Amino acid sequence: MVSSPHEAMHRIFQEYPGLFSRVSEVLGVDIPPPTSATALPTDLTETRPLERRVDTLLRIDTEHDGPFLLTIEAQGKKDPRKTTSWPYYVAYLHNRYGLPVLLLVVCQDHATAEWAARPISIGLRQWQTLTLNPLVAGPHNMPVITDVAEARKDLALATLAAITHADNPDVGAILKTLSAALRDTPEAIADPIVELTAQGLGNRPAAQQWRNLVAVDLSFYKSFMSEEIRDEGRAEGRAEGLLLILAVRGLAITDETREKITGCDDPQLLHQWLNRAATAATAEEVFVEE
Repeated sequence: MVSSPHEAMHRIFQEYPGLFSRVSEVLGVDIPPPTSATALPTDLTETRPLERRVDTLLRIDTEHDGPFLLTIEAQGKKDPRKTTSWPYYVAYLHNRYGLPVLLLVVCQDHATAEWAARPISIGLRQWQTLTLNPLVAGPHNMPVITDVAEARKDLALATLAAITHADNPDVGAILKTLSAALRDTPEAIADPIVELTAQGLGNRPAAQQWRNLVAVDLSFYKSFMSEEIRDEGRAEGRAEGLLLILAVRGLAITDETREKITGCDDPQLLHQWLNRAATAATAEEVFVEE
């Protein structure tokens, strides 16, 4: 099953094709800036019943160096099968489109990034017929952006950097910087950033930090995922507030009741319980069914 971080790590290039020119600069590779970018079909299936798909495939046009194909693979862990599939992708795409092909692998951990960066050689010990050198972006080389002005200058790069640093001990500061950079950003620009970041963090602890930041700092965003994130943030805050009021008022609750409160994801119901808790004589009165 494809994970949310996997989707975000390559889909961000679909949303912002020009991002690759900045990523290549960070990685120390001189790739000319694109004049245009076109998303191409990712299906590499042949007439035989063998399905092969890349994650994202873009045709990048440049002003002076001509077009090339950028294939992007989001890699969550080491996978020995890629040593055969990646060379196939490159050879197939070169044959199909007649254009130079560049493979970019995006990772979220150092071990996978180090593994993905190893050249893949096909041939004999005495002579390698084909050698593939993937370009790898990951926590080892993506910038740690904690300056709001720097993040605001390139929101797409700041988003990819935050996703690749999802396990960084300082990810809280990275996400806080990104949310601050989005405060004065038009909704149409901010919404994809909010959603891609949430998707890229997956089920890591940092995901909840991002949801809390969106709930507090970015309350004016209206996208579906932003609404969902805000609702979860509200629910969590109201659950904590309800438990606090019950404790301050000396109203004892059972473990079952505590689980009922912390497990509730309905902000309106939590708000109703919160109002009752201010005047209820017993904890049971807070949860009485109407």
